[in-house]
Parts: sequence; structure tokens; C-alpha cells
Amino acid sequence: MKAHEDDLERTFAALPAARGKGFAQSWWGRAWLAALEDGALDSEQVRTGRSLARAGAVGAVSVRPGRITAVVRGRDRTAHRADVTLEELSDTEWDRFLDLAAEGSGHVAALLDREMPPHLVEDAETAGVALLPGLGELEAACDCGAWDHCGHTAALCYQVARLLDQDPFVLLLIRGRAERAVLDDLQARGAAAPVTAEPARPEGVDAAEAYAAGDVLPALPALPEVPSEPGVPPSLDTDVPSPPGVEPAALRILAARTAAAARLHLAEALREGAGSPPPAERLTAAQDAVRLAAGEAGETGSDAVGERLGAGSGRGREQLARAVRAWRYGGVAALSVLEEEWTVDGEALARARAALESAWEEDERTPLRARGNRWTVVGESGQLRLGRDGRWWPYRKEGGRWTPAGIAARDPATALAAARSDDEGEEALSRTRRG
Repeated sequence: MKAHEDDLERTFAALPAARGKGFAQSWWGRAWLAALEDGALDSEQVRTGRSLARAGAVGAVSVRPGRITAVVRGRDRTAHRADVTLEELSDTEWDRFLDLAAEGSGHVAALLDREMPPHLVEDAETAGVALLPGLGELEAACDCGAWDHCGHTAALCYQVARLLDQDPFVLLLIRGRAERAVLDDLQARGAAAPVTAEPARPEGVDAAEAYAAGDVLPALPALPEVPSEPGVPPSLDTDVPSPPGVEPAALRILAARTAAAARLHLAEALREGAGSPPPAERLTAAQDAVRLAAGEAGETGSDAVGERLGAGSGRGREQLARAVRAWRYGGVAALSVLEEEWTVDGEALARARAALESAWEEDERTPLRARGNRWTVVGESGQLRLGRDGRWWPYRKEGGRWTPAGIAARDPATALAAARSDDEGEEALSRTRRG
């Protein structure tokens, strides 16, 4: 279903300055900024753009399919037209996305509440529809003459992250469909009558047909479809006692995780043009125990399973809970940041100091106390931890212990904002990035 012409462009008034705040509070807004910060070739231009956006230098923002535009004033107050483009989804990709949205329980209600359902984005990714921008997908054009992201286009991206926080339909418009068209299409799909299935043909080949065909081989069967959900393991509740050393709850977890992994591998194999996947990173026994404890919603199934996983990871119950939380935010990288303290020196220290210097205006600088790769906010229960890849991880003190509080960010101010707030979409975003 196509959008009306009048709906294919929206203009948003200039937003006030955002001094001392992170630009994206929602998980999808942070994913947008990650595409900019991780994909830009010049990190200095990204920092300049962040400062311009924070100072209110971005004018009204025009959003239409495939393109966002605004006039941005540089530090010398010269006005420049900045454009950022993102490829629109094809009609086929839109059909897949809308089918998933119409089938999922609560997806439409969440969109109407201006929330982007995490599982909808994950399922769309599995079906080959990348809704959120990936590395290098945000293309930039500016009349200042820069050939990659400049401070003006970076400032525009930071401002759009604030718009995405308020309304995820902005992202859908950039990808090619207006809000009214999306909702009309979802309503039409929801009201469509189920199609009556044709009677199944008997399996196998008729003997007479096979004899007549001689040595002509039949066509290969159609490729299997990806199931909408992973298979459900059989019930292990029986009157027969379990053999020594066998924990039924543990078997249920392993079976459920295996079914989810099998569904993911099938989807990757059937994706058009998909090559051989890169070899999976080999986990240590302690890391794999944390991965299993994270599970599907983080449930271990029983105290006995939790104790076994804790013992397998070399952690007590509270330590395992914090490790699981870190894993959901960023897998192996987040787990290393939780447990490893290292000395930042040389070029890494210079880059860290430069990032902290540009994160806040002079009169709003957050006082931090440094020890190793950890910067603790003076007078608050917030902390920033620097990973070896240069990303900042937010931490918050809970029950007297430093606990992971969100996904990593290139901008220390964005990471610290996560440490100061609770964002329900953080865990889903971390799973999406790893998936």
C-alpha cells in the first residue's frame, strides 16, 4: 500500500539546545547514533557535530523517504545545507516487515504508543529486512564540500536521534512509508480472512510415473520456510526419576537454546545471496555458562540449574546475575569490561581524554575520578568503563556493587545518560546487535 503524496514529507521545528544530556534515550535512537559513530571516517567531525547539535545549531529538519535535510550553522555561524540519506526498503521488504508486524501480538499497539518493539526488529532482521541503519549506511552530503560526514551532517544525525526518541515512525518514513500508509496496511492485513489451504498431495511419486520418467530425475523439493517461532522442546515431566547427574530443567534450557539457534541458522542459510557465515567466536567454559544462564528471558529454570551454571562460570549467585546482565548488553565484550580492570595509557589515554573533553560544555562538565579504565562520577552512583575497543560502558551502583546499566556508546555523555536512567529496550538492542 502506497502513502499519500501529502504524507511523504514531515518537517520538524528546530529543537532547543541539549546541553548536558545524552541525545538518544530510546534503544532505537542509540542504534541510529551507533551507525553514525561507528561508520564515520573522521571521529573529530563526529565530535564537532555533537557539539553543534548540543548548542542548538540545527534548524528545522525535513524528513522524507530516503533523505533527511536541515540547515546547520557551523561554529563561525555560517549556514550550510546538510543532507543524510538512507536506502529505502523495497516493496518486497516492506511486505515482509508488515506481515511480521501484523502477526506479532502487541506490535501495532506498541507502535501506536510510539515504541519500537524490540522483537519486531529482531524478527525483521532474521527475515532479511534491516530496519535500523547499519555500519556505513548513513550517507552524507553537505554544501561545505566534505566528501564524508562533516560536523554539519553529524549534527543533523544527532538531532534526528532526538526525533526518533519521540516517534519511531520517523524511521519508517525515512525507510519509505508514511505513518498513515503503514497503519492502513497493518489494518488491512489484520482484517484479511484466512486463506483455505488446498488439500495436501500424497507424499512420494506414483510408481507408473516413475517408470515412465526413466532416468529423468524429479525436481528438487521447495526450500523449507523459516518457522515463525523456534520449536518447543517436549515435556520432561514424567513419573520416572531422573538418572543421577541429569537435571531435567537444564535439558529444557539446552533444548530451547538449540531450537532457537537452529531457526537462526536456517534463516541465514535461506537468505538470498547469503554466503558461508564467519566462524563463531569460541567461548571459554566460564563464558558459555554465562551465555546459557542468560537464556531466553534470563530464566535458568531451577535453583539447581542456576547453581550449576554459577559453579561452571566460577561465580556465586550475585556475581552470575551481574555477569548475565552484562552479557545481555554486549556479550563477550561487555563481560570483559565487567571483570577486567586495566591501565589506560599512551594513545588510548589520549583518545579517552579527548572524548571526555568534548562530551560536555565547559560549564556543564561532569566531575569524574579515574582509576584504571574506570571513571566514577563524583557524588553520584554512576560510572563509565572504557573498553579496549574505545567504547564507553555505563555502570550504576546497586546494592553496593557496580552493575552494568546499558549498551556501549562512542560518546561518554550518551553512556552516562544510560547510567542515570532505566531503558527497557537496552537488553533487546544488545541481542539485536549480536544476532
